This record gives sequence, C-alpha cells and structure tokens, in this order.
Amino acid sequence: MTMSEKAAFYQSLTAQARALCEGEPNRIAKLANLSALLNLALEDINWVGFYLCEQDNLVVGPFQGNPACVRIPMGQGVCGTAAASGQVQRVANVHEFSGHIACDSASNSEIVLPLRDGDNIWGVLDIDSPRYDRFDEEDEAGLSQWVAAVQPLL
Repeated sequence: MTMSEKAAFYQSLTAQARALCEGEPNRIAKLANLSALLNLALEDINWVGFYLCEQDNLVVGPFQGNPACVRIPMGQGVCGTAAASGQVQRVANVHEFSGHIACDSASNSEIVLPLRDGDNIWGVLDIDSPRYDRFDEEDEAGLSQWVAAVQPLL
C-alpha cells in the first residue's frame, strides 16, 4: 500500500469509527465495536483491543483475539509503558523490548497508543502482529489520527 493509499485507508477507518460511536453513550459498547472494526480492517494482526486504567494497573477491556493478560502493572510491558509515559510505543520486535509481557507467544510486533481525556490517560489501544516490524511510521500516524478523532466520542 502506498503512503497516499494508507492515508486514505486510515481516513476511511476514522469515518467508520465515528459512525459506530455516534449516538451510543456506553463506552464499553463503543470500545467493543471499535476493536471489531480494527480487527476486520487491519491486515497481519493477531490481537487488537483496549486496556483500561484502574488504579495502578491496566485491566483488559473489549478486544478481538486470543485470551489476554487481565492485568498489567502501570509502567510494565509495552502497554504499561505507553500508559505511564503517555507516548505511543511502536515496537518492531517485542522480544527485544525490556520487560515485555508475552500474553501471546505468536505476537512479534506491537503498537500501543494512549487514550486521553485532557491530560488524564484512561486507557490504551493495543495492537499485536505475528509479523516482525508490522507497524511503520504511516501506521503510527494513521492510528494516532484515528485515536485523536475517536477519543472525544468515548
């Protein structure tokens, strides 16, 4: 996929996500549909979903894929690092990430994006792939724009 095709793909994905959230007040219902949308739309992934902040942990929320780690301590693993730092974590090889938590041994690369309400991080979007280096700069930019557009609706 070219850069312009990928940008158009993420714009379309954002429009679909907005439509799924429109008029629905329940956050969990929206997150469930959003994880299903991403699971259907993204190629070469084996897990996509949300972890929600609860005290000093991230707790698994709506997702698509194999059963997942239920609790991740804040600051640990790729998800906990994204939540604690407030920064996107794009990892080409999770086996080289210090403190990686292997919920699924088939996952080889990962991208995690923090979810915010103002300055408050309330969760993360986590996407895993069995392919090494699955997520590139365009994926990070497209998913960051997707999160920015969707999180006010959540």
